[in-house]
Amino acid sequence: MSSILTNSSAMVALQTLKTINSSLSDTQSQISTGKKVANATDNSAVWAISKVMESDVEGFNSISESLSLGQSTVAVARQASETVTDLLTEMKGKIVAAQEDNVDRGKLNADVSALKDQIDSVVGAAQFNGLNLVDGSASSASVLASLDRDASGGVSASSISVTAQNLSTGGYTAKAAFTGSDGVAADSADAFGFSLDGTGGTTDSGTVVIADPTYAEGDKITLRLGDEEVSYTVTADDAASSTTEDIVAVGLKAAIEATGSDLTVDYDSANPGELVITNDSTDSIQISGQFTNANSGGLGALASIDVSSSAGATAALGAIETLIDTAIDASSAFGSVEGRINTQSEFVSKLTDSLKTGIGSLVDADMEETSARLQALQVQQQLATQSLSIANQAPQSILSLFR
Repeated sequence: MSSILTNSSAMVALQTLKTINSSLSDTQSQISTGKKVANATDNSAVWAISKVMESDVEGFNSISESLSLGQSTVAVARQASETVTDLLTEMKGKIVAAQEDNVDRGKLNADVSALKDQIDSVVGAAQFNGLNLVDGSASSASVLASLDRDASGGVSASSISVTAQNLSTGGYTAKAAFTGSDGVAADSADAFGFSLDGTGGTTDSGTVVIADPTYAEGDKITLRLGDEEVSYTVTADDAASSTTEDIVAVGLKAAIEATGSDLTVDYDSANPGELVITNDSTDSIQISGQFTNANSGGLGALASIDVSSSAGATAALGAIETLIDTAIDASSAFGSVEGRINTQSEFVSKLTDSLKTGIGSLVDADMEETSARLQALQVQQQLATQSLSIANQAPQSILSLFR
């Protein structure tokens, strides 16, 4: 039956054309974006999985940076400990030479002292981004190494622990109390101090109290006054005195005055070990201090090495072996953990690549297949358009029945 009110053929052709146009639109979207799952409407489950994996990739990129930072930090510490080992080995040669009576022990001792100073310099400079793993200021450090996702989707971070190795010739503790007119200053295990304002003629003062009398030979108090640094090293006679804090305070007073700065330093014997520092300039100044314990570091025994006498040379020969072993053990420990960090860094890099490949297999379009589908859909679109045109012409044939 033919009808001029209902054209079934045209409706079928129109629905077919709509379906083809929809498929063609999806295919063109895949070609333009390169993805078969570009948003949640394309495939909500696959899209959700891919987004979780993409967040993991971003996290592992940050972990890779953390591992690079940790590797550099440990590498600096390892290089420092290896350098200290070489310096101690060189020192051993000087000590062995000092065992002979027919040598100038004074010159050998001067060389040993220079090597001690160089070791202190290496240890003090062995920091990366403010962290020093060999000077005794840190006990350990953690390097972010991985993100672990469990079966339920929970995420936890794991780290590689780096144990610091103390290669300093002294430890750092606060043996002085600092109080400025601006308030009580910080007082911690490795740094303390206060600030004095420059008040244009109105004095501003602060007090340094050398409070702890239990000093040993070789202990050193260092004060930093703006850009100037002064220090006093405790001698054997100082340590044996009942007024060591007074001696240290007077020594620091003289050292400060020798700098020629605009600071007035007052010492009152009625207040043992107390220095009052007054800023007479118009510029503010930061004053800080540090105490070095000569024998509490990992290489603390280095301070007592003295080859200027036969007895000292003999004692030094026994001590140097222990010091070398300490430095070698530190180098070995740092080398081991650096190798672990490098291995983890390589693994994270490969894991990130694998995750990216997995994401691609989930959401990336197969461009060869998509190209072939595009060609087929374009042909189908042309045929569907022609079919609809033919179906729309069908009612015209009914006119011939009325002629």
